[in-house]
Amino acid sequence: MKILIKKISIEKFEVSVLSEKSTKHLVTIKDRTYVKLTKELLGREELIEHSFKFLLEREPSSSILSEFELSKISNYFPEFDKFIEKLISDKNLSKN
Repeated sequence: MKILIKKISIEKFEVSVLSEKSTKHLVTIKDRTYVKLTKELLGREELIEHSFKFLLEREPSSSILSEFELSKISNYFPEFDKFIEKLISDKNLSKN
């Protein structure tokens, strides 16, 4: 499975999940969401990539909404914010 991310604007991205049954998704990351989740320690594309990896561990790509704002993931998976927080923490620890 491969995840391709195409930047449409600073807040909008087209995400293609290539697999047996490929899907496309339009994802918005509002500045407020981006700063809250990452404290600007991850790039937006990297945040999307890890978000989709998170989602794909829990559901098939065909079950992922075709269009959504990234903060909506927490409505379905409350552990999402902690997942991103841990990802950033682990990434920062590996830099030291």
